[in-house]
Amino acid sequence: MSETSPRKAVVLVSGGMDSAVTVAIAREQGYRVHALSVAYGQRHSSELEASERVSKMLGAVEHKTVHVDLRRIGGSALTADIDVPLDDDAHDGDGHIPVTYVPARNTIMLSIALGWAEVLGSTDIWCGVNAVDYSGYPDCRPAFIEAFEQLANVATKAGVEGAGIRIHAPLMRMSKADIAREGARLGVDFAATVSCYQADAEGRACGHCDACRLRAQGFREAGLPDPTRYV
Repeated sequence: MSETSPRKAVVLVSGGMDSAVTVAIAREQGYRVHALSVAYGQRHSSELEASERVSKMLGAVEHKTVHVDLRRIGGSALTADIDVPLDDDAHDGDGHIPVTYVPARNTIMLSIALGWAEVLGSTDIWCGVNAVDYSGYPDCRPAFIEAFEQLANVATKAGVEGAGIRIHAPLMRMSKADIAREGARLGVDFAATVSCYQADAEGRACGHCDACRLRAQGFREAGLPDPTRYV
């Protein structure tokens, strides 16, 4: 890649381990990363603070946070007064969609990313969705990413004029252990990330929600030390 014509990419960054590894992969492939986070009314701000921290740490050229208040529609344990399930096998692959699913969240986030990509003149959008550990979420599956990419290419000036929009989901078929190993290879400091659904103001994890349990299991199965700070 010529340094006079770097490729720009919009990368969705949540502050968790998956999106951190996604940024690192995009950077390894030579992209100038424009990191995008969405404040959608989630339970805590520590993951948004982590998203800015991770973006800077991994060399994003800029980081932007867009506010969309999904608490106004609710429907999820992450955006309404619904208890987050603890010590529960919500992601056991039985086809049940967990109460932590946020209605249309990834569709909304990718739509915002798509708009920013058009403004930047970028044809590449990256996200850290994963169908192995999060198969209960319909918007974390290959069919969704494929459908959104098709939509992007018929709904935008960039798509219609032939440049083409591509949605990259490099973690789609990785296990959480695979993701932990890949992050270790790329030098990601997982201590800077926050994955917990109900982390405290300091970013410390509860250790009992689905996100915490999957994260801990990933480090354990990868044979790596867990750097997570727990309450």
